[in-house]
Amino acid sequence: MAARSWLILLCLVAAATAGVLQARAQPDSKGFISVDCGLPGKTSYVDDKTKISYAADDGFTDGGSFHNISAEYITPALSARYHNVRSFPDGARNCYTLRSLVAGLKYLIRATFMYGNYDGLSKLPIFDVYIGVNFWMMVNISDPSGATLLEAIVVVPDDFVQVCLVNTGTGTPFISGLDLRPLEKKLYPQANDKRGLSLFGRWNFGPISTTEFIRYPDDPHDRIWMPWVSPSYWVEVSTTRPVQHTDEDVFDAPTKVMQTAIAPLNASSNIEFAWVPYTQPKDPAPGYITVMHFSELQLRSSNATRQFYINLNGNMVFSQGYTPAYLYADAIFNSNPFLRYPQYNISINATANSTLPPIINAIEVFSVFSTATVGTDGQDASAMMVSKEKYQVKKNWMGDPCVPKTLAWDKLTCSYDSSKPARITDINLSSGGLSGEISSAFANLKALQNLDLSNNNLTGSIPDALSQLPSLAVLDLTGNKLNGSIPSGLLKRIQDGTLNIKYGNNPNLCTNDNSCQPAKHKSKLAIYVAVPVVLVLVIVSVTILLFCLLGRKKKQGSMNTSVKPQNETTSYVPTNGSHGHGSSMQLENRRFTYNDLEKITNNFQRVLGEGGFGKVYDGFLEDGTQVAVKLRSESSNQGDKEFLAEAQILTRIHHKSLVSMIGYCKDGKYMALVYEYMSEGTLREHISGKRNNGRYLTWRERLRIALESAQGLEYLHKWCNPPLIHRDVKATNILLNARLEAKIADFGLSKTFNLENGTHVSTNTLVGTPGYVDPEYQATMQPTTKSDVYSFGVVLLELVTGKPAVLRDPEPISIIHWAQQRLAQGNIEGVVDARMHGDHDVNGVWKATDIALKCTTQVSAQRPTMTDVVAQLQECLELEEGRCAISNANNNFYTDNNSNSNSSYDMYATDHSIDVSQNSAAFETERNFGRMPSTATGPAAR
Repeated sequence: MAARSWLILLCLVAAATAGVLQARAQPDSKGFISVDCGLPGKTSYVDDKTKISYAADDGFTDGGSFHNISAEYITPALSARYHNVRSFPDGARNCYTLRSLVAGLKYLIRATFMYGNYDGLSKLPIFDVYIGVNFWMMVNISDPSGATLLEAIVVVPDDFVQVCLVNTGTGTPFISGLDLRPLEKKLYPQANDKRGLSLFGRWNFGPISTTEFIRYPDDPHDRIWMPWVSPSYWVEVSTTRPVQHTDEDVFDAPTKVMQTAIAPLNASSNIEFAWVPYTQPKDPAPGYITVMHFSELQLRSSNATRQFYINLNGNMVFSQGYTPAYLYADAIFNSNPFLRYPQYNISINATANSTLPPIINAIEVFSVFSTATVGTDGQDASAMMVSKEKYQVKKNWMGDPCVPKTLAWDKLTCSYDSSKPARITDINLSSGGLSGEISSAFANLKALQNLDLSNNNLTGSIPDALSQLPSLAVLDLTGNKLNGSIPSGLLKRIQDGTLNIKYGNNPNLCTNDNSCQPAKHKSKLAIYVAVPVVLVLVIVSVTILLFCLLGRKKKQGSMNTSVKPQNETTSYVPTNGSHGHGSSMQLENRRFTYNDLEKITNNFQRVLGEGGFGKVYDGFLEDGTQVAVKLRSESSNQGDKEFLAEAQILTRIHHKSLVSMIGYCKDGKYMALVYEYMSEGTLREHISGKRNNGRYLTWRERLRIALESAQGLEYLHKWCNPPLIHRDVKATNILLNARLEAKIADFGLSKTFNLENGTHVSTNTLVGTPGYVDPEYQATMQPTTKSDVYSFGVVLLELVTGKPAVLRDPEPISIIHWAQQRLAQGNIEGVVDARMHGDHDVNGVWKATDIALKCTTQVSAQRPTMTDVVAQLQECLELEEGRCAISNANNNFYTDNNSNSNSSYDMYATDHSIDVSQNSAAFETERNFGRMPSTATGPAAR
């Protein structure tokens, strides 16, 4: 049995011959990339059968280590490509980068794995494989002597693609080989930029040998066609004549595959085969697409007819009989996945008019996986790749910088929008051991807000290109070895109040024009001339300084644009407070008078809402910008302290999921804050159906709102300086704009805390809203970040259930206890908001509900952080978007050469029960077609 396994492996990959070529990380002349993973050095070799050149993986990844498999698993029949592996014991994610591709083109990607006890541990690993940022497949090694093959067809969004191995805590990831093959755009139309195809099996019917694998050069795309031989049940049909392809052919099955076919052993019988889904934790109900290849290989007499029906689990694929064309390749395929079945039974049976039995030449079966998740903005990702290479940063800097969120690079903060690529907003490489010049690639990070390069060994000058970053608010260069002067572009940004730059402890950095001039050798005459000049300059400078000091007393608060001594830890803080994290209160540069507010609001004509501070009015600025004016009422229980607290907070927090302040008013007894206008009101209004004429939020909208709100809280807890506890998170304090984007509002009760001394603050008053208040905070009077987590959990339950935080009918009960009572019986449908009419991914609803209940556990230490919550909600949203992508698609069967309406059948239009055949032939073929034992048949097609 083992010898047969090695023989099949030999036929699959082919024996390697010696021949050393220069390794290359680029496609060859055919566009192929073929990598022998773990091959040491930069060697390569040419396969003597396929003539494909295989390169070592040194130029494709910078992680891991190479090993040889144990000698006991090496046989003469085993391809040299399986003799070695590269394993990745360090880091959660390690990636191979395949470059020089064509963005938008379709590619076949194949990865192979043979464990062979390379590490001597005899511990079979399980790990995940991603293509880019999208989950592809779980690798579950079940036999050290067997090989596992993964193959996918995907559209690549960039000029490179990454294949990443992710450690899931169940063994060290490893890989034996990695291939990439370009495909014509028309091939496999089921694969697009939102969806990839993962090979379940590709079988050639009719060859007489079980070792007759077909691949390159017989297949120009180097697909591997496995022989399916069952002489006990089928008779082989073949021809030596070429089988032609029509212009409409979108699969291009090779002639050698189409020259063989099978028919039933008994002419009156059917062709039957079946397969059982390959399920896994992240894909518990895979959807399948099949491509069945047909060609008539026998020249029929005038009175002979071959016509047959194709059935799936009792449902006819076509409403009429199908007749294959003589010596022309044709294919019947479904464009979108079947209904989910526990077993898929294919039956091909002759029609009543047919005089010949049915035939089939080949079949391909794919499961579908989502590629809809987009990675980091291409320019941002490229900039970080360049910077990684320049500074040789190791950390966990592998794969995409921001996506998936759980694998984002250390020291980066990204902003996430489900409809746009992630953007890098913060980089903290303080004390990172960086040396050399400041990377010019940073200037390509157009969404960057904070860049901290402090306490490194950076040399050279400060790039003026950084001044072109429109969102850059804080630049910290403290504690380096920079020289030259601060560029004019950055100085202008400092002066107009849009940039806070810290540059202290850079001994060679020039801080005024004179000291920036290079030193020159001077003659004594020059010194004689220079000394009097310097004395005159000193006298003039002292005079000017005295004048400025006197003038400053008359004009307090004027902006100091002079540069401080170079060895002093220095920072420029814009006086308008639009950016930066200064400790003194710096309000926005727009200060309104009470009369201004009267004009803006048309004498406070329209009330948008009312809270503890006072009423919120609709208003319009001079340029037509709509705003919300929050005016403190005289009866408000929130006074100057709360007003100043919220105003100060809003001047230093800037995040897409937090409401922005445009200006303020402190005019005598009148106090007001002017915010951006959120046209769709509060989240509570939408949950209750009081908005949009009673239209309720979809599950996708709810998840996006939850994710954006969680991102806002994560920013407050983790990235704000100093960090903040909101203390009043609730559905009425989450506002929605015209695009239903969520933003957290009302910071009057927020408190700062010191991350180094814990995550709580001590208070002597209990604040918050009943139903949302953390019970631990109630008991200790010490709110923590986990207090916000608790409140957010309540909001998340509101989004799931459509219920308020406290239900009052028939008697008051918290939404938490209400949900727990129903979930204890496993009744998720009794919890989820019925007004969504079941239009949701049930796994995503379960996951979101579980997150909410974890957030609201009684003991705060057992609650997740907001960073954890963001990552989990991102996964929920990906589940729902994947479901939407599939459910919105057309689900018809087609034939290559005849795509009219009479040749298709809507597989979702019927709902027949499953009738699993019990005959021995069906179960025999099921064993061949389903999960194939790697010891008997070589690489498992999964």
